[in-house]
Amino acid sequence: MATPHNNAPAGAFAKTVLMPGDPLRAKFVADNFLTDAVLVNNVRNCFGFTGTYKGVRVSVQASGMGMPSIGIYSYELFTQYGVENIIRIGSAGSYTERLDVNDIVLAESSYSESSYAKVHNGYSEHINYPSETLNAAIKATARERGIECKTCRVHSSDVFYTSPKAGTWEDLAERTGTDCVEMESFALFHNAAFLGRRAACLLTISDSFVSAKELTAEERQNSFKGMMELALETAIRL
Repeated sequence: MATPHNNAPAGAFAKTVLMPGDPLRAKFVADNFLTDAVLVNNVRNCFGFTGTYKGVRVSVQASGMGMPSIGIYSYELFTQYGVENIIRIGSAGSYTERLDVNDIVLAESSYSESSYAKVHNGYSEHINYPSETLNAAIKATARERGIECKTCRVHSSDVFYTSPKAGTWEDLAERTGTDCVEMESFALFHNAAFLGRRAACLLTISDSFVSAKELTAEERQNSFKGMMELALETAIRL
């Protein structure tokens, strides 16, 4: 069943979907990890693929950047395509020395001052939560495979470039009670909770406000293999 944002036919997506922001990261997962991957969505070049990983059917669909974009794609996957689990695989900027560049992070909650949830259904709280079931599966998979996966509260921001009036990054970290920042998890968690589905958010630290270290755009696209493998290994156990 096609939508204005997705031209995949009914049944094209697996029950579990990995969701990077970058369409080229979706293609990287399909090209490097999935067997017999098929392009199932190319509307606006926001690529979606379905293939198998170790014999289990898995999909990967790019979300684009920001809460409105992931809100659309995740909502349609849950409601129109029968998807049960979405694992976001994204990048984040660190607010703390505890999270260094290339560290893998699992969101245990997401703090945002976005109006996304309030506009959608009147939800006015600043915190949304992932699926406990999915997070438990990710943690178990990480332990079994010897992958270090740190947990924290994530700041899910509507704004990439803030003005000085918003304060320093230290001010933002203190006000939000968070350890890193990205731009999508709050909307994803909200959609999943509202629709009775499951969502989780895995992140790789791509830059640090503390140390000023950062990865290039190409490194962000291609070097998050540990996070990708953790998400895929989790997907096949669901």
